[in-house]
Amino acid sequence: MKQIAHPLAFSLGLTLAATAAQAACQVEYKAKRDKPLELYYDVTIVNAPCSSADAALRSQLAQRGLTLLKVLSKREM
Repeated sequence: MKQIAHPLAFSLGLTLAATAAQAACQVEYKAKRDKPLELYYDVTIVNAPCSSADAALRSQLAQRGLTLLKVLSKREM
């Protein structure tokens, strides 16, 4: 029984560590697109800790041709 319990505990520990390392952040934001001017308000999940969510969101929005105007709120997931 000890031989089975130890690998399971180790596996669970690795799973929890991986989950903590892949923290996600829910971000409420305003963005815009120029020519013609379009304004956006949205809430999205960013696969980054909230401390670096602004940069990750800015990058995601740029891929869609949007400019981040303001982050209204962040919440750790």
